[in-house]
Amino acid sequence: MNPTFDIIIVGAGIVGAACAAECAGAGLKVLVLDRGPIGGGTTGAGMGHLVVMDDSEAQFALTHYSRRLWNKLAPDLPPSIEYEQCGTLWVAADEQEMAEVRRKARFYTRRGARVEVLDAGEVAAAEPHLRRGLAGGLRVVEDAVIYPPCAARWLIEFAIARKARLQVGAAVTAILPEGGVVLADGSRLSAGVVVNAAGPWSPALHPGLPVRKRKGHLAVTERYPGYVHHQIVELGYLKSAHSVGTDSVAFNIQPRKTGQILIGSSRQYSAEGTEINTPILNRMLQRALNYMPGLGQLAVTRCWTGHRAATPDKLPLIGPTPNNDKIWLATGHEGLGITTCLGTGKLLADLLLERPTEISAGPYAPARLLHAPETKPLQCATT
Repeated sequence: MNPTFDIIIVGAGIVGAACAAECAGAGLKVLVLDRGPIGGGTTGAGMGHLVVMDDSEAQFALTHYSRRLWNKLAPDLPPSIEYEQCGTLWVAADEQEMAEVRRKARFYTRRGARVEVLDAGEVAAAEPHLRRGLAGGLRVVEDAVIYPPCAARWLIEFAIARKARLQVGAAVTAILPEGGVVLADGSRLSAGVVVNAAGPWSPALHPGLPVRKRKGHLAVTERYPGYVHHQIVELGYLKSAHSVGTDSVAFNIQPRKTGQILIGSSRQYSAEGTEINTPILNRMLQRALNYMPGLGQLAVTRCWTGHRAATPDKLPLIGPTPNNDKIWLATGHEGLGITTCLGTGKLLADLLLERPTEISAGPYAPARLLHAPETKPLQCATT
């Protein structure tokens, strides 16, 4: 049977949406499938930061490349996406953390990212509601924030305008080795390539995939315009992000164009449910109060949780599986999927069409973590 589509993308979160936009823009016949609404999973449950990170050269390359794509796109984004280039302020609690600020500043500057090292007085002037006594900080000037669900919808609409098709309420129960998917009603759809962009649920479609769910909590306040000016992150966030065996919290706060303030963050493994863990939430909020005591006077209107897709080396899986070039992956972005979705979509489309990539795709190749051959169709739980 001839393929009905050039590419089927499983997952209409922001990563799948970006892949669809790039592939449809390149003239491929694209179908996007999702069991729920656009951006209804991880995308709708996360913070909307567009941030450059430097855990590794590969992480920096993809986040820097992707943020550049977002910033270039900014003039064309509709108001609903709430794009704002507020910058990120990494705050240092002591001189040891200031040493990390200076290291990050050297690293970013050498690689073309604009940063400013701030002393204690400059941090206080930039963010008056932070507690006094902080040692200083690093401002990453071109970082930004967006509202992810609307961004995902806009990318899907871009793809649809270029003749992509979308089916929501379509639960995929298997990806077929020969190229195609099986839906919950037993029907089959064929394609030249299937891309698993199901985020935390991607292992259900690909048994043995080294992607783990990592649960996080967030809270949002009433509208307090001007209370926070930057996305603010404590340097201790890096320790939290590197923790793989224990629950952790860190101060991470984000201004919204609505005037609301988004408060994070927490990390939990082995927490499958979506219910709020009150002790973790309380730890997270107390951590925020430690850095910004006045938050205790503000009204929180909602708290929620979400899951992120984490890989062992903290890099996403982008490209074909090593044993089957009809099955591709675009997953494992953990908390950086909003930032890196555009870079992921570009890399995926370039690889599919055998075009040169702007950054090396090698560090994100699934072959680095996938070795065992698969000999039968990939049966899975409904996604």
